[in-house]
Amino acid sequence: MTHESIPRRSVLASGATALGISVAGCSGGSGSGGGGGPTVGILEDRSGNFQLNGTSKWQATRLALEEINENGGLLGEEIEIVDPDPQSDNSRYQELTEQLILQDDVDALWAGYSSATREAIRPIINENEQLYFYTTQYEGGVCDNTIFPVGATARQQLGIVTPYLADEFGDDIYIIAADYNFGQLSGDWVNVLAQENGYNIVGEEYIPLDETDFSSVINRIQSEDPDFIMSMLVGANHENFYDQRATNDLENIPIGTSTAMAQGHEHIRYDPPALTNVYAGVSYMEELGDLRDGENFVDAFYERWPDANYLNQEAQNNYFSVYLWADAVEEAGTFDQQEVISVLEEGRDISAPSGDLTLDGATHHMEHEMRVARADENHEISFTNNERIGPSFLREEVEGGDGCDLREEDKTTQYVPSDVYDV
Repeated sequence: MTHESIPRRSVLASGATALGISVAGCSGGSGSGGGGGPTVGILEDRSGNFQLNGTSKWQATRLALEEINENGGLLGEEIEIVDPDPQSDNSRYQELTEQLILQDDVDALWAGYSSATREAIRPIINENEQLYFYTTQYEGGVCDNTIFPVGATARQQLGIVTPYLADEFGDDIYIIAADYNFGQLSGDWVNVLAQENGYNIVGEEYIPLDETDFSSVINRIQSEDPDFIMSMLVGANHENFYDQRATNDLENIPIGTSTAMAQGHEHIRYDPPALTNVYAGVSYMEELGDLRDGENFVDAFYERWPDANYLNQEAQNNYFSVYLWADAVEEAGTFDQQEVISVLEEGRDISAPSGDLTLDGATHHMEHEMRVARADENHEISFTNNERIGPSFLREEVEGGDGCDLREEDKTTQYVPSDVYDV
């Protein structure tokens, strides 16, 4: 894939010392927390439907901030952390987002697992021009002045796993996805990939988030007999599909996904063969370890959180993006959010546990090292088909090919596949 040239700065996210964060310089910033110093807000689910995914995001964010504080803080100041549990409730998210912005005066915010949550709080983020890092892998397309969606997009995740499965097993695809914006738009992306590559969509279903019984869905899949399934199911209720798949002899049909294993570690929580022959397009999983020389993110995570369940993909995104922010603060010499955003928009290189990544300043998205993760008959994970994939949809395809460039024009929008493709 060809990428446009962007100006970059280099940063190593491997703990505050290796990162090169200054710990002794004079503060030139305007730390705006209640105590006068820098304040960071974390709103990640530690209870409710998304707690399985949100807890490790919260843990990894705290780990990175605590590492920075242990190494002298940021611009010579200790970072204060405000982190109430939003409980997987979007109304509570809205209340807490307003509280953290208007009362706690946070300098940066990490918040939310689901796209529905992001969209619930985005008007509040926009109104207050709040610097916000959204770290979940997601459907893509958000082009927004103060939001940095640093997780892999559907174009990146589905773009690595769908062609791989078609090459391995055949062109007939059955789509099942969650019935809300993430699932619907992810389904659109599978349709785009089918159009581009000549695949056949033989079935397509969107499942309510509260559904737990997949017997009729499984019957319809078996009737169509696809070469593989593309699953973009979401949340604890939808995990029942994988267990029911195993009891209905569906494990002979491979499954591609952008949501299973790397987030909710179903391959560990369910006995084989529930996840056998599931292939996920991922940027990171705990089993990948740490690709940086001399660093061990997994060990550091479990040393801090010995009772943690799993170190998921989003947790790694939270971790490296804290250091991405910290480095930009150091270069800006201030906690002023607009000045920090201006530094981030120069573009940044970062060495993360998942590999060498680049923040594309124009789109606020990442160029990720993507790979296909496969669970075998024992749910052991292997990785293949590594490829560096950038945010091409926003950078090269929207606006008639002019792309989203937040350095040149303020926007608070989300582009969708139908803006460019006939889906």
